Amino acid sequence: MPVTASQKSEIENVIQALLNTTSSRKKRRLADMFSELPDRDSWPEYYEVIPEPRCISGVAADLEKDKYKDPLDVYNHLSLVFYNALYYNEESSQIAKDAAMLKSVLDNEWKQRSVLPIPRTSPPPSSAQKVYANGPTAGPQPAQASTVQTTLKTEPAPAMSSPTSAVPPSEKSPERQPSPDMDVDVGGTPEPEGPPTGTPRDGASDEIVRQLEKGLPRWEGFADVGWMEEVNPDRHIEIITGIREYEDATGFRLAASLEAMPEDVAIAELPINRPLSLSLIESRVNSKHYPSSKAFDREVSELFLKARRWYEPGSDAYGHLLTLQRLYHALTSLNPPPGPPYTSTTYFASLRAGPGTAKPLHTTDTEGVPGVTTFRVSTKDRTFVDEVQFKGWSIRLADWLHLSNPDDPSKPIIGQVFKCYISDEPARKGQPGLTVCWYFRPEQTFHPAHRQFWENEVFKTSHFADHPLEDVIEKIACQFTARHIRGRPRPPFWYPGWPLYVCDSRYNDRERIFVKIKNWNSCVPEEVRKSTEFMPIYPFEDTVFPRRFASPFLSGKNARGPGGIGDVVEKAEGERVEGGGTGRKRPKRNATGNNTMTLSKSELTDRSGPSKGLYVGVPATQTTPAATVAQTAQPQYSQPELAQPRSGPDTSILNAAGGANNVLLEKLPPETARHFDRDPVTNEVLWFAAPPMDLARTPTPRHSLAYLHFLASKRKKAQQAGDAMEVDAEEPVSKRHKAQPTMTETVDRIMAQFNADMNDATGR
Repeated sequence: MPVTASQKSEIENVIQALLNTTSSRKKRRLADMFSELPDRDSWPEYYEVIPEPRCISGVAADLEKDKYKDPLDVYNHLSLVFYNALYYNEESSQIAKDAAMLKSVLDNEWKQRSVLPIPRTSPPPSSAQKVYANGPTAGPQPAQASTVQTTLKTEPAPAMSSPTSAVPPSEKSPERQPSPDMDVDVGGTPEPEGPPTGTPRDGASDEIVRQLEKGLPRWEGFADVGWMEEVNPDRHIEIITGIREYEDATGFRLAASLEAMPEDVAIAELPINRPLSLSLIESRVNSKHYPSSKAFDREVSELFLKARRWYEPGSDAYGHLLTLQRLYHALTSLNPPPGPPYTSTTYFASLRAGPGTAKPLHTTDTEGVPGVTTFRVSTKDRTFVDEVQFKGWSIRLADWLHLSNPDDPSKPIIGQVFKCYISDEPARKGQPGLTVCWYFRPEQTFHPAHRQFWENEVFKTSHFADHPLEDVIEKIACQFTARHIRGRPRPPFWYPGWPLYVCDSRYNDRERIFVKIKNWNSCVPEEVRKSTEFMPIYPFEDTVFPRRFASPFLSGKNARGPGGIGDVVEKAEGERVEGGGTGRKRPKRNATGNNTMTLSKSELTDRSGPSKGLYVGVPATQTTPAATVAQTAQPQYSQPELAQPRSGPDTSILNAAGGANNVLLEKLPPETARHFDRDPVTNEVLWFAAPPMDLARTPTPRHSLAYLHFLASKRKKAQQAGDAMEVDAEEPVSKRHKAQPTMTETVDRIMAQFNADMNDATGR
């Protein structure tokens, strides 16, 4: 029977009810994963197994076009959507549970409408359950659906399944508005603690991540925005020549790393499949191949993009190409640097120091480089805008970026955009910029030796810095742990192949404190804290925790950085450390008003080895300069196996300080401490109370037997040739260089002369 107008309206209401069905926590819509068919190129096996693939949007479109002649055909096609998912996925998977829930909703909603015919209770004839005799038999009964619903209410796993086994989002499907139901609440809910420290991730978790990322949409490449203005083609030649010939302070030509990349290398995550190299671009520039500066700019940027994906992040070659990319940004800017040759003490980055080294503008600390960052977003002399464009990127509020690091180009700065602005300062009038909140890497923090880190973990800080657009390397993504263990960001926030980091804690570099984040809302810009469209996720089938690794200073991997191993305080957000305060050991204030830290007598007498940290004991009655203290703190170079153990407690520090009651502590300045050896495990300065008692004597140089034989032979030949005719010799033998006597011969000669003198003196 044909579908009447009233039946069509009721079926549309049923479809709307399916689309509006949410999880028990009202976090997501269950039907979003079933709205589109899986991409055929990414999931060819799905179309080999499922006899008749169906999706909700396809059924709704056919209904709108009046293609159905029987209401039961609509029901069969809707039920096929869920029967297909039930057949293709494991019963315990999240997507199977969602399919069971929606199948139950479909049956209930259909039966409540009297104008619709009674549907069949068994799977449709074209379903996989009917086609394959060994497949699952029937759809879920009401009891099973109830069980699934109970499971969804109590399960801590992500609210929605990934397309790991069945229905991934289609790469070619129409754009869908991201919904808050797809995400985990941004604030207030503590995330799971994860597996025990050191537990490796199993193969099933790797497969979950791989399958999800395999089905995600791919990045389409640079947008048609933010490219360089039109210049004379001769300028293109100057830019390429500057990049090719640039050398660092050691004389190394950095373009060698760029030239080492194969010309025809193909990277799966990138839309760039054509051959591309620096030599190829140079030849095209010389032949005036590029129709515009924009085309030239775009191809050079694509070359740097391929090189960033080709080299290992953190490697020297990776740092070389990022330095060249920053130089390229400077050369194509409105104010290029003078040259060639081009020189820079900050690898052409706009700031004087990076994470772990930079100090705030108002700091009074003499360590590091002051006057770089702030603790709040500045509003002076700038006009805020919604977005800025640079080299094919559209950068908006809350985007994550890689930025040039003036300390180490191979470790680009990781930051989140808090403001986009146009400068009103006279010197930079009209130039766009970004206010970015910095995130520190593990090697940029001080942490205990036993601490382990998530894979690609970074730490939020209170450092805000203003960057010009030329500092931007690329867009990246960073997830807080609560989201990272449940899924991957949806486009345009992240695409497979983009760098992806995870954040679990804050880091206070002034106090050297790690604070576990529990209120995620406080970490993002205020404008997006309650936004339902900020960084939604494609969820995993199950919770997947990232791997954990030891400190980079112990593992040796990417160990370069301004941080180190040291005693720090770790606490949860909002937690107070015993004794009050933030947990930092603050020095006590004595009667004279000087900030000192008193060392008890027991602490002094029990100390028999290197002191902890950079603190050394000095008498309180003397105002000993730090430099004077440092002169007495000579490192111990004696061999450990020759050193004799001392009996009793070591009171050398106590005695040198003039007694326990007069001992204070001062901190060695960094310019002094850097001259001392450090403990390889704790990274603390090796400080000893006194010079070593036993020193291994350095043995005198000794000649080998072969060399001594050579000298004796040479002397013998010289003696034998003394009376020979010097006809063929180029010069007389007497004028040739004679071998020096050995030490034994010298001593024998001296003793013989001494004995002769003694005999003469005694008259013998």
